[in-house]
Amino acid sequence: MESVFGLVGDGFAILVADSSAVHSILVHKSNEDKVMILDSHKLLAASGEGGDRAQFTEYIQKNVALYQFRNGIPLTTAAAANFTRGELATALRKNPYFVNILLAGYDKDIGPSLYYIDYIATLHKIEKGAFGYGSYFCLSMMDRHYHSGMTVEEAVDLVDKCIVEIRARLVVAPPNFVIKIVDKDGAREYAWRESVKDAGLAAA
Repeated sequence: MESVFGLVGDGFAILVADSSAVHSILVHKSNEDKVMILDSHKLLAASGEGGDRAQFTEYIQKNVALYQFRNGIPLTTAAAANFTRGELATALRKNPYFVNILLAGYDKDIGPSLYYIDYIATLHKIEKGAFGYGSYFCLSMMDRHYHSGMTVEEAVDLVDKCIVEIRARLVVAPPNFVIKIVDKDGAREYAWRESVKDAGLAAA
């Protein structure tokens, strides 16, 4: 029951993901961070099979860092999105990854941007988007309440509305969500929305 969504506001982009690691009927953990900081001004949120998600997102992160190390300049958000899309397209014809991605970034001369990349290597630049079962509710909430030029406070309020709707409407709803933001000051964690905390293994 994964839920990943994001939107672009006035001078920033925000990404949100549930933090449940689930296999079949088992919840393995509820603090899995599915929003990766690609570099100083890029975020990548992914949903899909756990192994594919971890392997592919780490592969993209390391290659983005390698490009900057070799050339002395970072990839733009558009370039990183196109590179990610190209790698998914190549893998699609060999050993496909079942991974859906929202990639957000901030470029000095362009501002914030958000890209939608699905598991069959479709790439679109968007202002709001979602993946997973939570998208059934997030997309309708964002259609109703989203507008261009939103402030951080308005965007976080909309994010909270989406989380409340997911928790209320999904049969097996993820309890915890991580919120990250990217703007001119960089990519960073903004907040967690938790209703369940991992207690760890009980002592024998």
